[in-house]
Amino acid sequence: MSAPSPRTDEFPQVPAELADFRPRVALVLGSGLGSFADACDRIFEVPYADVPGLPQSKVPGHAGKFVGATLGGVPLLLAMGRVHYYEGHTARQIAAHVRLMASLGPDALILTNAAGTLNPEFSPGEWMMLSDHLNLTAVSPMFGGPNFFDMSGVYAPELRAVFRELARRRAMDLHEGVYACVPGPQYETPAEVRMLRTLGADAVGMSTVFEAIQARALGVRVAAFSCLTNWAAGVIDAPLSHEEVMETGKHAASVLSSLLEEALRRGLPES
Repeated sequence: MSAPSPRTDEFPQVPAELADFRPRVALVLGSGLGSFADACDRIFEVPYADVPGLPQSKVPGHAGKFVGATLGGVPLLLAMGRVHYYEGHTARQIAAHVRLMASLGPDALILTNAAGTLNPEFSPGEWMMLSDHLNLTAVSPMFGGPNFFDMSGVYAPELRAVFRELARRRAMDLHEGVYACVPGPQYETPAEVRMLRTLGADAVGMSTVFEAIQARALGVRVAAFSCLTNWAAGVIDAPLSHEEVMETGKHAASVLSSLLEEALRRGLPES
């Protein structure tokens, strides 16, 4: 299937350090998950503040920089941190870093996030690979034009098959399920959690979906993973905190880092 015609407005200016870099895979590292970069051989770093047209996050745990690196000889571009809808940005602005990454020609984009688990069989500290999503924000990064494109395979089946098989070989608990994206910044009420479960969601968070939509609009294959950092409200009788999210993410990051490292060293299937 040919890639849809992308919107060309609001592409961030590519800084000189990135202009000649050709990553095979791009990754977005969410809350508490920046430690993946420690397994890579870094080539350069570019703060988001040095990229004209790129918004910056004020959320703890989001470093706010691009890192060019290699892992097992595979060139990677890491986006360490992201901005969120609840910070006051538009959906279009939120996906700006994906447009920049896509302009450098990666074959795949891997997204990570921290999420609350809605599924009683998916415990905090484990990982969920996204099979689909629910966009409950009522907005899209593609507002402003027709921009019709298919979303039935937004999380590439061939990439999911690779990660599923590697996780099986490693005896890793890698769940698969539906991610619900909500605006935030407040956590969900118990009634909202019951609604999300009725809709078929297995995890809930405040990111990732705009990035996945933008990547698909540009013809980039996507795989995405949620670090299940906490039970959603009402699943158990305990308050929620961002500190809990960060701490659980740090402990779980090494598990996914190891899986990603093996997948990248083996080579992801071509599109």
